[in-house]
Amino acid sequence: MSTHASSVDPLATLGALPGVADSVDSVRKAVDRVYGHRVMRRRSNEVTSEAALRGARGSAALSGADWALEEVRRRTDFGVEAEARTVGAALRLTAEAGQLLSIWRQSPLRVLARLHLVAAGGVGEDEAVGRPRLAGEAVDEPLIEAPLPDANEVTGRLDGLAELIITGSSAPALVTAAVVHGELLALRPFGSYNGLVARTAERIVLIGSGLDPKAICPAEVGHAEQGRAAYAAAFEGYLSGTPDGMAAWMAHCGRAVKLGVRESTAVCEALQRGAA
Repeated sequence: MSTHASSVDPLATLGALPGVADSVDSVRKAVDRVYGHRVMRRRSNEVTSEAALRGARGSAALSGADWALEEVRRRTDFGVEAEARTVGAALRLTAEAGQLLSIWRQSPLRVLARLHLVAAGGVGEDEAVGRPRLAGEAVDEPLIEAPLPDANEVTGRLDGLAELIITGSSAPALVTAAVVHGELLALRPFGSYNGLVARTAERIVLIGSGLDPKAICPAEVGHAEQGRAAYAAAFEGYLSGTPDGMAAWMAHCGRAVKLGVRESTAVCEALQRGAA
C-alpha cells in the first residue's frame, strides 16, 4: 500500500471498500457484547491479564513457537532455545503495549523501535536492535516469504505510515489496525521479530482507538486460530494492493478480533462459574 500523504484520507478510502463496512460493524457489535458481560463490571483486570497471556501465545504460534497455553503460563525461562525466546518476546511485547499508547499517536516510529528492542530482550551487543535495517542486512522472519523491500523503500514507507498515524484518519479502528499490521509485515523493517512487532502494533491501534480500551479482545488469538496458512494467504491479498485483496485482509483481521472476543467471552464465563 502506498502511504504517502495527500488531500485524500487513504485509510478512509480503504474503509469504503465493499464488505469492509459490514466487517467493521460486526466487529463493533461483538466487542460491545463482551464489554457488556456482567463479569466485566468487577473483574475486568483478570480478563485483561488472561487476554494478554492468550494473545502472546497466539502471536508466538504464528512466529513458529506453537506452545500450549498452560506451557506458556507455567514457564519462567524464555532465554535459551529459539522457540522459548519467541514466546518470551511475545509476552514482553504484550506487556509493553499498554505502556506505549500515549506515545503512538505522536511518535509511532519511536514506538516501533521500542517494540523491537523489547522483543530482542535489550540492546546487548547487536547494534541493529531497535532500528530499521540498513542496506544488505538480513532478515530472519518465519512464515512471511514475500519479496523483501530494500532499505530505502522501508524508510520511505515507514515515514509515510507514521505520517498517516500522526495526522489521524476518519477510518474505523479495524481498518487502521489492519493497515498498520499489513504494512509492517510487508516491510519487515527489523532484522528479527517483525511478525511479533506487527501484531503488537495492531493491538496498540485497537486499544488506543477506543475499540478495545481494556485490551480484552486479543486479535492475535484469532490470527492463530485461523491458522498460519490462512494468515499468509490473507496477507498476500494485502500485498496485492487490489481492492479485493485489501478487503480480504481486513476481513481476516476482523475475524481475528471476533475470535479474540469469543476467547475472552469464554474467560468471562469461566470466571462467572468460578472455574478460572
